[in-house]
Amino acid sequence: MRDNDLNPEKIAEDRALDLSLRPKLLREFIGQEQMKVNLAVFMKAAQQRDEPLDHVLLYGPPGLGKTTLAHIIANEMNATLHITSGPAIDRPGDLVGILTNLDPGAVLFIDEIHRLSRPVEEILYPAMEDAKVDIMIGKGPAARSIRLDVPRFTVVGATTRQGLLTGPLRDRFGIISHFQFYDHQALYEIITRSAGILGYKIDQSGADEIARRARGTPRIANRILRRVRDFAQVEDLPSIDRHITAKACKALEIDALGLDRIDLTLLRIMIERYRGGPVGLETLAASTGEDSTTIEDVYEPYLLQIGMLQRTPRGRVATDMAYKQLGLKPPKRVETPELEFDEPEAQ
Repeated sequence: MRDNDLNPEKIAEDRALDLSLRPKLLREFIGQEQMKVNLAVFMKAAQQRDEPLDHVLLYGPPGLGKTTLAHIIANEMNATLHITSGPAIDRPGDLVGILTNLDPGAVLFIDEIHRLSRPVEEILYPAMEDAKVDIMIGKGPAARSIRLDVPRFTVVGATTRQGLLTGPLRDRFGIISHFQFYDHQALYEIITRSAGILGYKIDQSGADEIARRARGTPRIANRILRRVRDFAQVEDLPSIDRHITAKACKALEIDALGLDRIDLTLLRIMIERYRGGPVGLETLAASTGEDSTTIEDVYEPYLLQIGMLQRTPRGRVATDMAYKQLGLKPPKRVETPELEFDEPEAQ
C-alpha cells in the first residue's frame, strides 16, 4: 500500500472527488473504444427486447474504470444499481437477502468477485441463469430445499485477477471485457476534463506532463492532478503548467515515467542485491516490506508494460531499461545457445 493512501481524510476526499469526476454516460467515458462500441450494441439490443443486459465481467488492473463503467451501465439501462464486494458477502444467506430485494432489471455490481466463497457462488449460479435461488430450511432429517423466484437482473462483476475466478462462475458471464492501460491521448483528454470539473485551469504542457506520469491509469492521473492543483493553488498560480507539475511530482517522488519510490525500490533491490534477477515474488515482498499481492497487482503490471521487468519461470528479471533508469550500466548478458535435437529415427 502506498504511504499517501494511509490518511483517512485523504481517502474520504479522494472518494468524494472520484464520484464527482466519474462520467455518467457511455459517451462521456474516454478510452477503451472497442469495449464502448460493443457495450453500446449490447445495451441497445437488450433495451429493444425489453430485457436486462446479459451478465458482464470486467477485468483488468486497478484504476482503469471498472466501477465507473458499472455505474454507466446502470444509468444507460435506467436500472437501479446495488453495490457490494466479494469479501463483504460472508454467508449464502447474505446473498439471498440481496437477491430477493432486487428490483426487476436491476444491476448488481460485485467488486472483487474472485473473492466470493464457493457456498456463495453456488447460490449465485441459479440466480444468474434461471432467476431462482435455492435455500435450505431446517437441519438434519427435517431439512428441505425451497426454490424462490427472484427478478431478472444483471450481474456486473469486476476483478483484477480473472484467473482466480472459478470456471463455472466465469462461464455464466455472457459479456467479458478486458480493460487495457490508457494511451497518452486518452489520459490527456481525461485530465483536461477533470480539471474543468475541478474548476482549475490547466494548459497543454501541464496536462501533457501529468499524462506522461500517470502510468496509463485514469485514477492515478486524477490523483496527480488534484495534488498538482494543491501546489498551484498555494503558489497562487492562475493555471497548471509543466513547471508546477514537475515540481509537485518531484515532491511526490514520481519520476518522468510515473515510477514512484516503491517502483524504484523494487528495481534497485533486484539489481543491487540480486544482480538483476531472477528473483522470486515472495523474496521481493520480504525485501521491500510490501505484500506480494500488492506487488503483483499494483506495481508489476506497469513495470512489465514499459519493459523494465520480465517474468521468467525462475522469477522476475530487471531489464537493461531498468538499469538505465537508475543511472546504472547494464551488465553484459550471455545468450543461451539454442539446443538442437536430432530427429527421431523411423521405427
